[in-house]
Amino acid sequence: MCAERLKITVGVCGGIAAYKSVELVRLLQDAGYDPHVVMTRAAEEFVRPLTFAAITGHNVITSLWNEDAGIGSETDESGIEHINEAQTTHALIVAPATAHVLAKFAHGLADDFLSTMYLATTAPIIMAPAMNVNMWNHPATRANIETLRARGVKMVEPGSGYLACGMVGGGRLAENTAILAAVTAALNEKTSTAAADDFAGETVLITAGGTREAIDPVRFIGNRSSGRMGFAIAEAAQHRGARVILISAPTTISPPSGCEVVCVTSAEEMRTAVLKRLSKATLVIMAAAVSDYTMKEAAVQKLKRDGGRTLELEPTRDILSEVVTQRGDRTLVIGFAAETEDILANGRAKLERKGVDAVVVNDVSSSELGFDSTNNAGIFLKRDGAVEIPPMSKAEMAERILDEVRLLRAALPAAS
Repeated sequence: MCAERLKITVGVCGGIAAYKSVELVRLLQDAGYDPHVVMTRAAEEFVRPLTFAAITGHNVITSLWNEDAGIGSETDESGIEHINEAQTTHALIVAPATAHVLAKFAHGLADDFLSTMYLATTAPIIMAPAMNVNMWNHPATRANIETLRARGVKMVEPGSGYLACGMVGGGRLAENTAILAAVTAALNEKTSTAAADDFAGETVLITAGGTREAIDPVRFIGNRSSGRMGFAIAEAAQHRGARVILISAPTTISPPSGCEVVCVTSAEEMRTAVLKRLSKATLVIMAAAVSDYTMKEAAVQKLKRDGGRTLELEPTRDILSEVVTQRGDRTLVIGFAAETEDILANGRAKLERKGVDAVVVNDVSSSELGFDSTNNAGIFLKRDGAVEIPPMSKAEMAERILDEVRLLRAALPAAS
């Protein structure tokens, strides 16, 4: 007998990215879920309900009232169907989630089926925002997102790139594979309480983002790190019972709620923050992209363009090596290595050179993975082997990394 498929509700809102929700529904089916679709009135301007009805075989809900379109009629009581839908679904995904819907959810407005169902369900909520870059960066939108995060709503961060409005920047709907991974992670988190506590008792110190080294008061040496990987690890560790100290270089994304967050800018500031808190940590994960060089002497005033110029640089101090030499007896240290060639060889060399317990090495030469992407892939290098992590969302990869760390911890000799 086949196992019953979990019912997943997909909320589709009115944005050009609505067409991508059709493929998301297909992916959910391929993953073994039973997707049902709820559409806002605006969403119907981009995709017809019949499209989703034909794919899912279920009635598509478009109204609080008895006006739904689709295949068949699963209820004659649309006026209270939001209660039934809310109680029977295992997760609610909103993709694309517009700025309007984010605002409605954040402020508890319930004037259509989707917003009413949101208030009525206790199932995990996953939202994948998509909108114009200026709307995405607007303080009102950012505040609404923070409100929803604080209430436990999972956000699948949008990517950057060319937008339908003609602008380039953040606000592009995340890849459907990333949204699917977030759904799976949310369901696993809800149903597996034992696994959720497997990092209880750990204090995890995590670095994230890309440091900046000042050239003058307005310019700096930096890198393309978004901070997403480190933030994903922080969120995953916290959900699995750990106390998390997150030391973050500048980033445009919001840190997970509940962590102790320390904001820094330069490599030296990160070094100071890390070493100050190292004695508290039982696990250190250095996911930040720390600059290897800094200005020997930054200019006090803005440099003017007056011909060619040579910048005199000097190496920054090696934070990872200092962490290894100063850590406690049972503190695990995991490094990261962003490489563009000879991935395995360079990662193995860093593992040996730094003396860490493991290195997560990833190829950042691809525009599809790593920097500026919601997806990643890599190799978890240990002294006695390597575990390949195929392309997946950074949220899912964070869980895989922690799974490997848990095995490292289990392999340590018992404390005397």
